[in-house]
Amino acid sequence: MEKLGLPAPGFELPNLNLEKGEKLVSLESFKEYPALLVVFICNHCPYVVHIRDSFVNFVTEFQKKGLGVVAISSNDVESFPDDSPEKMSEEAANYSYPFPYLFDESQEIAKAYRAACTPDFFLYDKERNLVYRGQYDSSRPKNSVPVTGEDLRNATNALLQGTVIPAEQMPSMGCNIKWKIGEEPDYFNT
Repeated sequence: MEKLGLPAPGFELPNLNLEKGEKLVSLESFKEYPALLVVFICNHCPYVVHIRDSFVNFVTEFQKKGLGVVAISSNDVESFPDDSPEKMSEEAANYSYPFPYLFDESQEIAKAYRAACTPDFFLYDKERNLVYRGQYDSSRPKNSVPVTGEDLRNATNALLQGTVIPAEQMPSMGCNIKWKIGEEPDYFNT
């Protein structure tokens, strides 16, 4: 997992959810927000599908409290056409995504964030230093734990209220990012 306290890597990527944001969205697009959540997702992952409705509700609730949110898909679309830009636009519209949905075709942004799976959550403070990198909650597609967003919700509330976010955080669980052949990052070996 990425170390807490590190600054958010910059990005400027095409937004496939044209109902939310400009055609190109960057880290600077969120400079007015006191907190920023960067989440790596994709269309086809059963872990993302499992939390999707809850996450949309979470975002809608916390945007009103000052949380900026951006989702990024970095999957290889040649091998996984369900994650293509066209399908991303459909997904954003079909599920009323209240956030920009960006396409990281080169996969360089996923590497810069050291993203490992979908979903993978990175929560940053006003100075854009990492304060939470962990799971949405303990629910999984085949367990009986309800989807609540408890872990991310607690971290976000603490950040927005100026209280301490526990340093012990459970890593996110999901499908690995679908790297292009030969492009797998070496940070999995460190």
